[in-house]
Amino acid sequence: MKLEVIIEQDETGYYVAEVPIFPGCVSQGRTLAEAKANIKEAIAGWIAVMNDKVKHRRAQIVEVSV
Repeated sequence: MKLEVIIEQDETGYYVAEVPIFPGCVSQGRTLAEAKANIKEAIAGWIAVMNDKVKHRRAQIVEVSV
């Protein structure tokens, strides 16, 4: 899966990474490489939490192409 991630350096020098299509999926790192690694972990966690939420509701998981 390929996702667009926005990474900006904040005023303290940290790199802050955000995934616009996943609300609240944010991470950071001291270096750009660390921020990239951390956001990958955050994405995996975000997806796991959302999948768990779906299992506890009367919902269906479907795939769509855009």
